[in-house]
Amino acid sequence: MGNLKDLASMIPGVGKAIKDVDIDDDAFKGVEAIIKSMTPKERTNPDILNNSRRQRIAKGSGTNIQEVNKLIKQFEQTRKMMKMVTGTNMAKMAGMMGKMKGMPGMPKF
Repeated sequence: MGNLKDLASMIPGVGKAIKDVDIDDDAFKGVEAIIKSMTPKERTNPDILNNSRRQRIAKGSGTNIQEVNKLIKQFEQTRKMMKMVTGTNMAKMAGMMGKMKGMPGMPKF
C-alpha cells in the first residue's frame, strides 16, 4: 500500500486537509490484509459476504470477525455518503447545463 498522504492528495480537497496530520502507514496494514483476503468477487460485491466468508477473511487476514465487520460497515457508510454527494453534484451540474443552453457559443445538448 502506498503512502496514505500521496493517496489522499489524489482526492480533491483531501490532500490539503491532512497535510499536517501525522498518519502511521502501519495503521492500515490490517485493512490491507482484510481486503487482500477477499476474493475479487467479494471486493466487487461485498453484499455477498455471509458469516462463513467473513470468518474465512478474518482468519486469512490475521484479524477477527469484528474487525472485518467494522471495515465492511465503514465501507457501506462511505458508499452511501458518496452516492449522496455525487447525486447532489450531478443534479446541480444538470441544472447548470440547462441554464447554459441559451448562452452564445455553447454547444447544444
